Amino acid sequence: MKILVCITHVPDTTSRIAFTDGDRKFDSNGVQFIIGPYDDYALARAVELKEQLGGTITVLNVGGAETEPTIRKALAIGADDAIRVNAEPTDSYFVAAQIAEQSRDKGYDLILMGRESIDFNGGMVHGMVGEMLGIPSISPVMTLDIEGDTAKMAREIEGGKEYLEVKMPFVAGCQEPIAEWKIPNMRGIMSARTKPLNVVEPAGNDENTQLGQFELPPAKGSVKMIDPDNVSELVDLLKNEAKVI
Repeated sequence: MKILVCITHVPDTTSRIAFTDGDRKFDSNGVQFIIGPYDDYALARAVELKEQLGGTITVLNVGGAETEPTIRKALAIGADDAIRVNAEPTDSYFVAAQIAEQSRDKGYDLILMGRESIDFNGGMVHGMVGEMLGIPSISPVMTLDIEGDTAKMAREIEGGKEYLEVKMPFVAGCQEPIAEWKIPNMRGIMSARTKPLNVVEPAGNDENTQLGQFELPPAKGSVKMIDPDNVSELVDLLKNEAKVI
């Protein structure tokens, strides 16, 4: 079993977010970065499958040198080697193109990643990678089991679950409860220091989007307490102030 797990390098969910350069650039000063939580699920399931079926796990990240501590954590969790595409992940198409280039003709049985990153929440990369490689892409995958050359999955859909079977290879965008996050132990941390991390230059430089401006959500307003018997005032506020009806 040869598995590729694509990971993102994203701010911790508890980080305070700010912007510079006229709100055109993310301010990374003082921000703690982590493996994208959905990617963590994909990596955890890959480790479980490796333990069950044997094989290897390669992790891939598109990013600069600052992402290498995050990649090393993935190696400590259980990946065997890593690839870093030395480029800023400008948009979903660019990232998907780099993943497709690095995985094409490499014999991967599974390409796993999170259902979406938690910085831009695009949720498009897995579908693009599948299209570029000409293989199935399925998301969001909640369970994943392998029997021979067939994968059995449960996928979340509106109002319920969908159960699917697909021949390998394929791309899967993962989410909970596909696996439980894994914490690297000391042995894993020590071994990660010597595992191969191959840095490659990006293929092409297509930029199909341009950043206009970041904008923080508006600050939360004060709470207004309405007497439960005063329905007319509540309706008036919802209609004329909140403008939700």
